[in-house]
Amino acid sequence: MTPHALTGGFADTPLQAAHGFRAILTALSRPGTIVALTGATPPAPLSPAAGLAALVLLDATTPLHLAGAHDCPALRDWIAFHTGAPLVGAEAAMFAIGTWDALHPLDRFAIGTPDYPDRAATLIVETDRLTPSGARLTGPGIKEATHLSLPELAPFQANHARFPLGFDTFLTCGDRLAGLPRSTCVEAA
Repeated sequence: MTPHALTGGFADTPLQAAHGFRAILTALSRPGTIVALTGATPPAPLSPAAGLAALVLLDATTPLHLAGAHDCPALRDWIAFHTGAPLVGAEAAMFAIGTWDALHPLDRFAIGTPDYPDRAATLIVETDRLTPSGARLTGPGIKEATHLSLPELAPFQANHARFPLGFDTFLTCGDRLAGLPRSTCVEAA
């Protein structure tokens, strides 16, 4: 483990974790809402928002899959030191972090079972753009409709069609994060 892996976490863990958790909960309960997450400085290629989400959501009992360029020694060491999350293959992951392309094929990830739909994976997708434009979102937590830039429509539409099964998604870009639960209906704008 390199000394750099020991840096980049929370300076005031209880306060920053509580604020981060609240922001993440807001993003997931109000799909399409973009929140700012600050307080983590993880190693590249992990964004500050994805790093903060990892610090808040992962622990020694949450198997994590790092996809593509995110599966690198610096990030493995940082995750191990700050969260203790075990690194696993995609099929065993409860969380996965990577770019949209690196996370494919999506059918590798758990979608839950009829008896336990909560045993689905959560994908943290690193994007180059996260804006309140593009796909039209409707469903629980959305008053009428909202819009969010998505990397593709069809996979999210297919995911919603399996509800209550399916994966949940966080999209991140820099210090911004938006939630897209499987209960959200995604349509072309």
